Amino acid sequence: MSLQSSDLERDYRALRDRLGAVWVPRDFVRVSGPDALSFLQGQLSQDVDALGVGASALSLILQPQGKVDALVRVTRTGGDEVVLDVQGGWGEAVTTRLQRFKLRVKASLEPLAWRCLSLRGPAVTDLGPEPAGGAVLAIPADWPGLPGVDLIGADVKPPDGVPLCGPEALEAVRVEAGVPAMGSELDERTIPAEAGILDETVSFTKGCYTGQELVARIDSRGGNVARRLRGVVIGDEALPAPGAVLSSQDKEVGRLTSVAWSPARQAPVALAYVRRDVVPPADVTVSGPNGEVPARVEELPLVGGPEPAPGGGQA
Repeated sequence: MSLQSSDLERDYRALRDRLGAVWVPRDFVRVSGPDALSFLQGQLSQDVDALGVGASALSLILQPQGKVDALVRVTRTGGDEVVLDVQGGWGEAVTTRLQRFKLRVKASLEPLAWRCLSLRGPAVTDLGPEPAGGAVLAIPADWPGLPGVDLIGADVKPPDGVPLCGPEALEAVRVEAGVPAMGSELDERTIPAEAGILDETVSFTKGCYTGQELVARIDSRGGNVARRLRGVVIGDEALPAPGAVLSSQDKEVGRLTSVAWSPARQAPVALAYVRRDVVPPADVTVSGPNGEVPARVEELPLVGGPEPAPGGGQA
């Protein structure tokens, strides 16, 4: 079929079944100075003080009202030095946001000309504890159902014998894993609990930080939000566009945020924010290039072999 090229199939199988490497656009910002850690401790949802030198963690930078400014990774690179990295194209926004709150703080922010090579696949553990070598950092980057490591630094090179794969294959794996991305699943309107990322991005034992009130209030109420990030399997060969409407009983229940072709499912798969009263698995329809087609809302991650497509048969 035209949507499933041999290159996509090959790269996907490398990432899913063995090991593959993909160059991923990331922006890097160094925060350094005697007040660097205390400043970030008050701006990030993660406990920066608890990170040892060389350790990393995912974190949120939130608006004062508690919605998302950015999802970042924070890596402690020295006693008073931290490197933040964020999805490509968002580094300037992160710097601007932090500068706005940096009042009478002895810390500097500067961009770094670093690169990121994402390694994904079960064989990543065979590379040993130092797959990068030299000044390159190897950061654990597991996704649900898939081990991973990100190599970051100024002089990153693919490890010997690891094939380079295309971004389309990594996008398929990301959607299946349910990993939210800036600009699609995460933006200034997103409540963190909706995206299902609180466990890995938020410390509930640290002190105050910007935007904490909304996160703490929702957590104290059992994490109830009006919508949640779900997986969607499409019962049609054509990929619908992000923004396509999900409907149930003639009522809109959500919209697609990311869409990819899944070689495992032999069907388009997607992420969508879906109303909480739609309990997976749930049959819905989605508006696509061929009109309204059947689809199914499923729990994340969307992993495993081919399954019957929505509406019966195979996609």
